[in-house]
Amino acid sequence: MHPHSSVQPNAWAALRLPSGSVKVLPITPNTTISLGKYGSFPSNLIIERPYNLTYELLDREPGQKDSNLRIVPASELHADTIAEENAASKAKDADDTVIIGGDGVEYELVGEDGEVIMRSNRETIDDSARQTLTMDEIETLKREGTGAGKDLIAKLMLSHTAIDQKTAFSLAKYKLSKTKKYLKRFTILPLDIPMLTHWVMTEKDAGKVLEMRSEMLSLVGSWANVHFVEELPEMESGRWLVIDETCGLLVAAVAERMGLLYPPSKDPEDDGQTTRHKEDPPAATSNTITLIHNNAQPNLSLLKSFLYDPTTATPPCPSHPLHTHLNSLSWLQLLEPSKDVTYSTAIPPLSPTSLNDLKPAKRGTYYRKLRRWTRTTQTIDTARQGNFDGLVIASAMDPSSILRHTIPLLRGGANIAIYSPYIEPLVTLSDYYSTSRRTAFLQAPPPDFEALATSEERDRWQGNEDFPLNPLLVLNATVQSAKVREWQVLPGRTHPVMTGRGGAQGYLWTGVRVVPAVGRVEARGKFSRKRKVPNESNDKDKGSASKDVEEGVEPSVKRERVDEEKRVEEGENQGSILLKEDTVETLDSDVQMLES
Repeated sequence: MHPHSSVQPNAWAALRLPSGSVKVLPITPNTTISLGKYGSFPSNLIIERPYNLTYELLDREPGQKDSNLRIVPASELHADTIAEENAASKAKDADDTVIIGGDGVEYELVGEDGEVIMRSNRETIDDSARQTLTMDEIETLKREGTGAGKDLIAKLMLSHTAIDQKTAFSLAKYKLSKTKKYLKRFTILPLDIPMLTHWVMTEKDAGKVLEMRSEMLSLVGSWANVHFVEELPEMESGRWLVIDETCGLLVAAVAERMGLLYPPSKDPEDDGQTTRHKEDPPAATSNTITLIHNNAQPNLSLLKSFLYDPTTATPPCPSHPLHTHLNSLSWLQLLEPSKDVTYSTAIPPLSPTSLNDLKPAKRGTYYRKLRRWTRTTQTIDTARQGNFDGLVIASAMDPSSILRHTIPLLRGGANIAIYSPYIEPLVTLSDYYSTSRRTAFLQAPPPDFEALATSEERDRWQGNEDFPLNPLLVLNATVQSAKVREWQVLPGRTHPVMTGRGGAQGYLWTGVRVVPAVGRVEARGKFSRKRKVPNESNDKDKGSASKDVEEGVEPSVKRERVDEEKRVEEGENQGSILLKEDTVETLDSDVQMLES
């Protein structure tokens, strides 16, 4: 079953409230989910139910702690739109367009005499004194909570003394504001990367993810050519190198493109049998993510929303694909692995007899240390060998210092995508790989660079003051940006939404890793044409042309002369052929006469 088809136990989901805010939380069985001022309900009421349904919190019965839920049908959700369309179709032939105030389902507003209130006045004066209900009365209605807030909204609108003076647009805004404030509804949505990004950017601290918006996150994955690669035996392919300082948001986006983000619907290891010692599954060799971080452990806190937590000994989903496809190592382990304690301290193997003599606690500690050392050693050795298919970076570090050590780890043709909240470091990086700097490097290579013998040593050249990076290793360096802006689309009132959040614009640097050609390659200046093989006709043409040049004849006359000379030559050749044929016929007749 697809993870986005129904709500699974212990899965994370997003609840969209009437106010427009989003609440992200785990759906734990046998618990109570609180929505603040809207109320609370048991979590079991939404487990194993489809996503994208809208629920309404019903009034609590006497002695009941939580509210029950009711699924709101689509006809009720879109009742306002249907009523407006019907009213507009009926009022086509009227002189003045009049919009009926009620929607026919939820908030039909009628006067004391049963007449439907009409709103067509253009002058509207908003004043709090026009609302006859006091705050105490509103609070009393809220505590009573009848009709899931619909009765309160209807009374607020009926108590407004100037409701008949509002235009259709102002009335819709007034009704929408009261609906967001008092209506007890929520919509349950699947938690994916766009929803998680929106929640972090609007509800949490956007600085923790470097203010990376959804459109920039999509561009990073597209330009890095991140995709799913099928695992084949004895073949390493589909390996991406990632530097992530967005609390795991970038890793989650890369994993989603590679088909590694969502856990399986059923844990294959959960067969109800317990073993004395369970071996870890072997690490994958294809379709993998290698993460380089600064600390002792990577910060992947956002991956907990997808049931992956590498910091705990009891993961929520042991069969998660990231357990075997995500490898992490620090910069110290990549650059100087001999100084890392875990890598340099080997775990000696123990015989079966020694293992049996150990206590269960010490035996478990030995296996845990052995697994950690084996996994760390394999990750470091594989990462230092390189041959990655792409590089994805979202970091506050200087990108040139990152590329100095990661470019040699990429294969030829690998795509590079670097995100930065600011454009200045990316412009400097583009200058390091510019055409002018590359030309200067080719014309006058640094002496310490020419002293290197092998191509591998030249790829790992650390640069100097004039050339901080090797400009021969990356081509097509570009800087770009993109931002999706929300628009209000209404008849006669279409314009960009002016209340969008500010913050960093966000920029993306892209390039392609190339392998410099061995030896000198020259391709400069104008190329000379191939010399034609001289023949008699060309010699004659050249002779006649030289004569014409000396005589000062026009070019058109020259061409006519050349064509005439060719026709004469063809006529002479044809005449010689006819003469030969006549001679042969005469000889044949003479032979016949002699024979007779």
